Amino acid sequence: MSAADETPELDAVQRQALAWVIRLNSGEATSDDAAALAMWRKRGPEYEETFREAVRQWHTFGDATRELLGRTDAAPTRPVRSRVVVSRRFVIGGSMAAAAAVGGVYVAAQPPLGLWPSIEELAADYRTGKGERRTIALAQNMAVKLNTQTALSVRSAASAPRVELVSGEAAVDVKSQAAAVAVDAGGGRIETLEANFNVRCIDHKVSLVCFSGALQVDWKGQRAALTTSQQLTYSEEGGLTPVSPADPEQATAWQRGLLLVRDWPVERLVAEINRYRPGRIVIMDDRLGRRMISGTFYLDHLDDVVAQVRGLFGASARTLPGGILLLS
Repeated sequence: MSAADETPELDAVQRQALAWVIRLNSGEATSDDAAALAMWRKRGPEYEETFREAVRQWHTFGDATRELLGRTDAAPTRPVRSRVVVSRRFVIGGSMAAAAAVGGVYVAAQPPLGLWPSIEELAADYRTGKGERRTIALAQNMAVKLNTQTALSVRSAASAPRVELVSGEAAVDVKSQAAAVAVDAGGGRIETLEANFNVRCIDHKVSLVCFSGALQVDWKGQRAALTTSQQLTYSEEGGLTPVSPADPEQATAWQRGLLLVRDWPVERLVAEINRYRPGRIVIMDDRLGRRMISGTFYLDHLDDVVAQVRGLFGASARTLPGGILLLS
């Protein structure tokens, strides 16, 4: 039995939402598509919730979702023209043969160069853009501050407060609770009755710092406990690391509008800057990427970092359309 046989007849908003999801996963979506989708979702709560439900259906049925619409070309009409194209020839990792010209930026499950949010991020209940920070009250005794490029979804049941950090970074403050609050991130779960902590999930690697209170971490059946000024990480590559002393000043710097850099390779610094700065900086020289740098930088003046890298290491910079900056 097909997905369509098991699903009631769709109304107009549901059909439009499914069409948008299919379009985003087609590999042909453009920046104009992304802008049009954002406007469509803002028409009202019904549109936003229906879009998120369409994303869930796509995750369940995949390409079979097309059957729900009764045809394979159900995506919204493609815009004639959009803003900037990033060539498929871009290769990140030390060298890049690149070209940029007028056209469309592709939006997909994994957008090229990270220039656009993934579909999972687009479907989140709360999301911040580049350089944006936002505080939300999720419950009477729970507040979350979202850092740049962060997506958070609410998964709570009536008696079990729970959220999922889809990607990005968040500072979580949980006052005394009768039931444990759960934060899911990167395939693991963090639980607490009362704590103040920072959780970061970038490229499926989770970093957790406890500022006060107590946390319980469960990742793939492995468990760990954190208390004040302790940290750990977990990921598929590194597993669950042992608990170690944390640097609260480093972990809270973003909340003060700062980026603290202590003996970082330039490639790590650039990766962090790319989370805040519009466009994308790409390192063209492996040797430059391995050079070490330290400093305290303001998040709202990150182009000063580029100037410092150029001054310290004699690097050259070339600007391309779409906010692409090549460093070599």
